[in-house]
Amino acid sequence: MPVTRHAPVELIERLVGFDTVSSKPNEALIDFVEDYLTGHGIACRRTGDTAAGKANLFATLGPAVAGGVVLSGHTDVVPVEGQAWDTDPFHVTARDGRLYGRGTADMKSFIAVALALVPEILAAAPKRPIHLALSYDEEVGCLGVPALIADVCAHLPAPAMVIVGEPTSMGIATAHKGCYVYRTIVTGREAHSAQPHLGANAVLAAGSLVHFIARLAAQARAEAPAASPFEPPYATFSVGRIEGGTAHNIIPRRCEFTWQVRPLPGATAPGALDRFNKFAEAEVLPALREFAPEATIATETLAGAPPLTPERHGAAEALVRRLTGLNATTAVSFGTEGGLFQEAGLSTVVCGPGSIDQAHKPNEFIEIEQVDACIAFMRKLAAWAANG
Repeated sequence: MPVTRHAPVELIERLVGFDTVSSKPNEALIDFVEDYLTGHGIACRRTGDTAAGKANLFATLGPAVAGGVVLSGHTDVVPVEGQAWDTDPFHVTARDGRLYGRGTADMKSFIAVALALVPEILAAAPKRPIHLALSYDEEVGCLGVPALIADVCAHLPAPAMVIVGEPTSMGIATAHKGCYVYRTIVTGREAHSAQPHLGANAVLAAGSLVHFIARLAAQARAEAPAASPFEPPYATFSVGRIEGGTAHNIIPRRCEFTWQVRPLPGATAPGALDRFNKFAEAEVLPALREFAPEATIATETLAGAPPLTPERHGAAEALVRRLTGLNATTAVSFGTEGGLFQEAGLSTVVCGPGSIDQAHKPNEFIEIEQVDACIAFMRKLAAWAANG
């Protein structure tokens, strides 16, 4: 039976109703999707961290052969705490041609439309497979999808291309920045604040390191490529959290901070990390160890997703151009799992409904017109798969 026009909206409501903030399990949503797909005779594969209640899901519509296209989306959303919502963020509210709710734009609507079109895709008897790839913890560094990609590469016929359904207003994004997140821990020595020569101040040392990150950011801005398509057109750096010390009259022994770099395609975050580590080793650590030989500075990688690089004669770009009728492509500054799929050898683009301008904000919404545009896109994809 053909899917009604309302089925995608009903599925958006169901998916938004699952509170899948990254700090929480997502298995209830994955259970729902798996039950839905198996009800249509589709086998599903899971990977992930079962102890934490985290799961990826991969399913194939059509023949289990090499080729076809992966529709990739993440199931987690960002928190709502501290945001001034006018409605319940985990209940879709329809008003003035918009659907309000956490994840409507980023990016449960894309997943819901793909699921709603499953009966139509199957009824068209696809000769080329359409794969669904749902991952967890993308919002905190694409933590889930590497296990999914590794499982597919090791055990299944290789897909040919990937469409990541992040919100691009159904435009075609062929490039995005990467995102690497680090935690630096500075350990010095405690002492009375009246006797700083007996201690090693971890907070002051961390301040020097943070200032160096600011210098890296300023240099990246000054050296922005003239033809960069990004906004802003340069690699960006940020320090998101810092904590240290116990009292105003104690030389702090420990300070830690988290920071990130978003490199442009063609660049790598390790370059910035290497410069940071060299500065720490050559400039900051000797000053700490003058009074505390045991002092240390340690940096660990918390998460990392590489940039998406434009492809010469990319198969994914060619397909999405054909389905959308668009000639122009764009670059986006936000990160996705696209670079990880590309590193695995799969041609990849980003194309999905909604606007990133609405993401991560209170009263997040998607225009119903964008949902309709995504439905039309999926139906053209189904016809492509059926034509072989």
